[in-house]
Amino acid sequence: MNHKQILAKAKKWTQAPFDESTQKEIQQLIDANDIKELNERFYKNLEFGTGGMRGIMGAGVNRINKYTLGKNTQGLSNYLKKAFPKKKLKVVIAFDCRHNSKEFAQEVANVFTANGIKVYLFEDLRPTPELSFAVRHLGCDVGIVLTASHNPPEYNGYKVYFNDGAQIVPPQDGDIIKEINALDFKDIKFDGNKKLVEVIGKKVDNAFIQASVANGTFPSTKGRNNLKIVFTSLHGTSITIIPDALKAGGYKDVHIVEEQRVPDGDFPTVASPNPEEPAALKMALDLAEKVKADIVIGTDPDSDRIGIAVRDSDQKMKLLNGNQTMVLMTDFLLKKWKEAGKLNGKQFVGSTIVSTPLVNDIAAAYGVETKVGLTGFKWIAKMIRDAEGKQEFIGGGEESFGYLVGDFVRDKDAVTASLLACEIAASAKASGSSMYEELLQIYVDHKFYKEHLISVVKKGITGAAEIKQMMADMRKKPITKILGDKVEYLYDYQSSVCTNLLTGKKTKISVPKSNVLIYQTEHGIRVAARPSGTEPKIKFYFSVRQPLAQKADAKYVEVILDGMIQLIIDELKL
Repeated sequence: MNHKQILAKAKKWTQAPFDESTQKEIQQLIDANDIKELNERFYKNLEFGTGGMRGIMGAGVNRINKYTLGKNTQGLSNYLKKAFPKKKLKVVIAFDCRHNSKEFAQEVANVFTANGIKVYLFEDLRPTPELSFAVRHLGCDVGIVLTASHNPPEYNGYKVYFNDGAQIVPPQDGDIIKEINALDFKDIKFDGNKKLVEVIGKKVDNAFIQASVANGTFPSTKGRNNLKIVFTSLHGTSITIIPDALKAGGYKDVHIVEEQRVPDGDFPTVASPNPEEPAALKMALDLAEKVKADIVIGTDPDSDRIGIAVRDSDQKMKLLNGNQTMVLMTDFLLKKWKEAGKLNGKQFVGSTIVSTPLVNDIAAAYGVETKVGLTGFKWIAKMIRDAEGKQEFIGGGEESFGYLVGDFVRDKDAVTASLLACEIAASAKASGSSMYEELLQIYVDHKFYKEHLISVVKKGITGAAEIKQMMADMRKKPITKILGDKVEYLYDYQSSVCTNLLTGKKTKISVPKSNVLIYQTEHGIRVAARPSGTEPKIKFYFSVRQPLAQKADAKYVEVILDGMIQLIIDELKL
């Protein structure tokens, strides 16, 4: 799109139906001849990715604002009326701590009610998993949460959940997008009907907490009174639920990072409110040393991701990565199901194509199937929906610090996962072990797997083109060796083809198409490349493994594995 076309699109935003402040914002950019900023705001329409629609706030078609949100909501309203023509439609809306989230939630509610759709609107900020729970709890057709997860302060977003409490997937997403694309901004109905809005709060909170405790705790767990917990909400929504959930689960010795307790869209004490980043949990780790805590728990702003630190063999606090957390949680859940005599071959756990293969090994040892899907929890939720009435879902996760216990929520859930983490830690401590020692035992039983992720950020129009070219190059000239180990399989999820590079044999990949490449060597080294669906970056995932004869060898083996990963990064020139 050339500058003349960009300018023509921008000028439309300086007149009706856009409001005065929006017109003024764009006119100032035009008057200043800010070509770069105008290009960024108008070169494309903001689209749905793996986590819904997410972007920088501001005026323009490639920004989050009342009009882009309103257009999506109007299109969704039109879709619902066509899909359920005889039904009295209901939606539930939640929002997080970000700037404008509450105002955006009200705008979205206005559009729904202007279309005659009843809205349940949370009284104040709430975690995303509670929104997922509320969809089915209240019998709604759709749920919306205004959030940008762990993105920087200038971002906001819009996640759509269907009537099963899961994020939308094909074919619903495509049908909704068609309705959205058929609209003009003048078609949005903003004049809401207050009579169709019902404000909700504590009643739903209590039901969610009860369900979280029922799914995330076990009667046989001992030592809850002896577990010392440090918790931080990182200025986000989890402060509204997790302290109460821990108390309801029997955990009383909880120390909250007070400097991060108050919700704040600027996230003033961290560079990034993402528990995947070690720096985000520094204040919590400092408090853990002060109070001699056993476990640190931190959540992202909308409380779907969880970061955990535990004491290692030297009694030092050690951050677990997302793969380690899901390994511990899956193993513990399977153990509890087995103890209860509930494993009968009709259960499964969920994982993703870029998560650790160790989960598959653990589940197989219990005789339980692992269903592996694309990155994004909506695909694990789809597994649950597709298996309803045939198989029971035990739990599942992904490497990006998300886990789901049971099926009462249909998205990653840091609330119930926090309870489960404490159950693992309390049980281990009561038996003279620790959460970290339990992890090492898993490595002894199954091999020591080590994973690592690096993200290459490429911003703006040129960045998107660079990422596209990187993926094209890797398809055109496949890697044939990694650390001298021959690449045996190349999984191309865009073409849905797995190629055996040693024999040339091709087999079909059954999961939906996605722009992901995975290389797997003869001896189990895995390298995956995936452009992010919600951020301007391309992610590279590495997985290596070695046998671990005894726990005492763990440090030595981990050094070897870390060295292997660094050599791979150097070899690929990343």
